[in-house]
Amino acid sequence: MDQPNVDYISYEEFGRRFIEHAVTAERVRGALDDLAGSSFQFGPIGAGPGRIAKISADVDLGDIEVTRYVLDEITFELVIPIKVHLVIDLALDVHRFDVDGNVHVGLRVRTAAPLRVIVDVEPSKKKDVRIDVSPQTIRGGLLRIVASVDQEIKRFVVKYINNEIEKPHIQAARDIDVAARIDSAWAHQQS
Repeated sequence: MDQPNVDYISYEEFGRRFIEHAVTAERVRGALDDLAGSSFQFGPIGAGPGRIAKISADVDLGDIEVTRYVLDEITFELVIPIKVHLVIDLALDVHRFDVDGNVHVGLRVRTAAPLRVIVDVEPSKKKDVRIDVSPQTIRGGLLRIVASVDQEIKRFVVKYINNEIEKPHIQAARDIDVAARIDSAWAHQQS
């Protein structure tokens, strides 16, 4: 028997609305809060011909921008700003660079049996890192090319982001067992 003032919807429509409500940009951003504002260092590592140049860097990650796309599937694009303070040591002289850029990370929301919501992360690749390296001298610009500075920065940033996203607490936030949470809430109400 229908209840008055109730707008009934199909099970399929209910499921779609549930997913759209459950997986929001704010919740995705919250799950990745530890990543925003973090820092890491790499180097010194050898680069260039004969690995004569030694590259080291301090990398700071900014606040994550999250954009949600709701089509047949729900997907997200994360943009993580980065600032890199880079040093290239040639033994004879030292060159410093300030690098700005960002990392793009794609997420896809999926459902799985028996009643789970899973947020899949596309592993970052070097092509997902966009940087602007501004050498202060012509010699620094040539050194940047010879030592493959851009590729080294991208390689280390990708490795760090992918390792962070695979940490247990972030993995747990990406796999939501809805059935267990409903059962737990129901048991709590019964007690």
